[in-house]
Amino acid sequence: MSDTTDSHTSPDGDKESADTPAIQKGVDVIIDQVKRLPLGPGVYRMLDEKGDVLYVGKARSLKKRVTSYTRLQGQSNRIMRMIMSTAAMEFVVTNTETEALLLEANLIKRFRPRFNVLLRDDKSFPYILITGDHSSPAIIKHRGARKRKGDYFGPFASAGAVDRTINALQKAFLIRNCTDSYFENRSRPCLLYQIKRCAGPCTNEIDPDDYKGLVAEAKAFLSGRSQLVKKELAAQMEAASEQMEFERAAIYRDRLAALSHVQSHQGINPSNVEEADVFSIYQEGGQSCVQVFFFRTGQNWGNRAYFPKADKTFDESTILSSFLTQFYDDKPAPRQILLSHAVEEQDLLAEALSERMGRKVDVSRPQRGEKKELVDYALNNAKEALGRRLAETSSQARLLKGVAEAFELPAPPRRIEVYDNSHIMGTNAVGGMIVAGMEGFAKGQYRKFNIKSEDLVPGDDYGMMREVLTRRFSRLMKEHARSEDITPEPEERAPDEPEAFAEAEKEEVSAAGSDMPAWPELVLIDGGLGQLNAARDTLKELGVSGVPLVGIAKGPDRDAGREKFFIPGKESFMLPERDPVLYFVQRLRDEAHRFAIGSHRARRKKDIAKNPLDDIPGVGPTRKRALLRHFGTAKAVSKAGLDDLIAVPGISEAVAKVVYNHFHE
Repeated sequence: MSDTTDSHTSPDGDKESADTPAIQKGVDVIIDQVKRLPLGPGVYRMLDEKGDVLYVGKARSLKKRVTSYTRLQGQSNRIMRMIMSTAAMEFVVTNTETEALLLEANLIKRFRPRFNVLLRDDKSFPYILITGDHSSPAIIKHRGARKRKGDYFGPFASAGAVDRTINALQKAFLIRNCTDSYFENRSRPCLLYQIKRCAGPCTNEIDPDDYKGLVAEAKAFLSGRSQLVKKELAAQMEAASEQMEFERAAIYRDRLAALSHVQSHQGINPSNVEEADVFSIYQEGGQSCVQVFFFRTGQNWGNRAYFPKADKTFDESTILSSFLTQFYDDKPAPRQILLSHAVEEQDLLAEALSERMGRKVDVSRPQRGEKKELVDYALNNAKEALGRRLAETSSQARLLKGVAEAFELPAPPRRIEVYDNSHIMGTNAVGGMIVAGMEGFAKGQYRKFNIKSEDLVPGDDYGMMREVLTRRFSRLMKEHARSEDITPEPEERAPDEPEAFAEAEKEEVSAAGSDMPAWPELVLIDGGLGQLNAARDTLKELGVSGVPLVGIAKGPDRDAGREKFFIPGKESFMLPERDPVLYFVQRLRDEAHRFAIGSHRARRKKDIAKNPLDDIPGVGPTRKRALLRHFGTAKAVSKAGLDDLIAVPGISEAVAKVVYNHFHE
C-alpha cells in the first residue's frame, strides 16, 4: 500500500476570483486533484479549510470516482454541501478493492466525518472464556483481545447476559470462576462450594478427572451440543434414582433445571442456523435503527439495537452497507451474515470478510424459510426499538423547550453541562461534569477532574469550581474554534449562489440542529449564588462569553422541589412544584451528584488501598513482598532500623538505606 497526500493549490486561470460561487471553489479543488490520480483502487478523503475530514470514500478507480464530483448536475444536496466545503483532498492507493473497503471502514471510525454514516456505539462485545492455562479451568467473562489461552464463546449482546449465563452454568456444571491467585491460596472450600455453585477443585473436593469431565460438558453445551448434554444428565439422574441414590439424583435434577433456565432466557433458538449474525434496519422520522442478533452454535446469544448517525437522504440499503463495514472493522465475522435489505457491493463485502477471517463468510438476504423468519423477527425488534427512541426523543425535546423558556434561552439547548464537586474535609477532592442533550445523558462525554491545586484551602468549594471550569474551558478554547461557543445564525445566501445550494444550506442547518455541539448551550452549577459568581468570574477571566450560567441551590432543609435558581443579573426564582422542567433539572443535578461522588469514592478507595512501600524508588513487588514477609506490615517497615532492614533476605545495604531514608527524612 502506498500513501500520497496532496493539499489544495489554486488551479491556473482566474477561477479563484472573488465573485466565484463557493461551490465552484470546491469543484476547482477536486479538478486540480484529478490530474494526478491513478486509475486503480484506493481511498479518498475530503477535507475542509481547518483540515477536518468531511468524507471518506473508497473507489475501484480513484480517478473515475473523484471525477464524478466535478459534475454538479444531478448531485444531491448532501453532495453539493460536501463539495462546497472541500478545501483539500488526501488519497491512499491500495492493491485491491477489498483492501480499500476495509481501510475505508477503519478511517471512518477513526475520523468520524460528518458526511459519512457513523456507527454511534462501537464497544467491544463480551465473551465467555473457559481458561486453558490452568489444570483446573475457570469460567469467566472476557472483553477485548483474545490473548489468554482457552476457549471463547460468544459474542453476547451485553455484560448482563454473560453474567446471567455464567451464573446458570455454574449451577449446571459447578465450574469455578475465581482468579488463579485466589484458587492457589485456598485451604478450605469457599462459599460457592457450600451453595453448590462450584465443585471445589481448589481443595480437591472433586477428583481432577471428574472436574475435567464437568469442564468438557460445559464446553459441549456452549458449542451447540446442548441437547446431547441434557440427554446424558437425564440418563444419569434416572440411573441414580433407580439405584436409590436420591441425593445424587437431586444434583442432576438441579443441573438440568439450570440448563433449561439458560435456554429459556435465549428466546428464539433456530434449528438450522448454527452460526450467524442477523441485521435488520428500519427507518422512520428521519432516524434509523439497526437491530443485530447473534446466533452461535445454534443458540441465541442476545441482540443489540444501534442508531447510526446518517443524513436523512440515505436509504436503508446505503446505511446498512456502511454500517456493516464499520461493525466488522474490529470484530470477527461469523460464517453467515443475514440481512433485511440487499446492500451495494454485497459480494465485495463477503470477499473482504472472507479474506480477513481466512474462511468463507456468506452475506445474503434470505427470501424464505427459517433464515427469513429470523430476519423478520429482528426487523420487528428494530421497529419497536426505534419507536421507543422516537418517543423518548420527542419527550426530551419538549423538556428542553421548557428549559429554554424557564431560563430565558434563545433556543432549546442541544448541550447541557452540569458541574458538581465531591470531597471529605477537602481530601480526595474531585470535580464532575455530566452532559445531556436531545438524546438524554451523553455518558461518553462525562469528565472527572482530580483537584490538583496545592494552593486551595481544604474544603474550598469555590476554589475547586474555579479550577474545574478553568481546566474545562481552557481546553475547549484550545481544541475548538471560539465561534462554536454560541450557536451561529444561518448566513444570508449571496445573490449569485445556485438555488440548489440554498436548499442544501437549509438542510445542513437543520441537520446540525440534531447534533450535539462542542460548546455547552447551558451550564448548570450545583450551588447557590456564591458558586455561580465563582463560575461567572472564572469564565470572564478566560474571555469566554455567551455561555448561559444557572446556579441551583437546594431548598430549606435540602428539600427536593423547593430549589432556588440563580441567573447572573436577575432575581432568584423557584419553579412551580410538579413542573416537568423542575423534575428534569433535578434529574440532571442528581446525575452530576452521583457521578462526582462515585469518582470521589473511587479515588478514596485507591488511596486507602495504596501501600506506603509503593512510593519507594527501587522497591518492586519482589522486595516489597520480602519486607512484608519479614516485618509483617508496612508500618513496621517504616519503624525498622537500618541494621534490621539489611538483615532482610534479598535486601542489599544500598536498598536498605533507600528504604530507611524514605521514612526518616
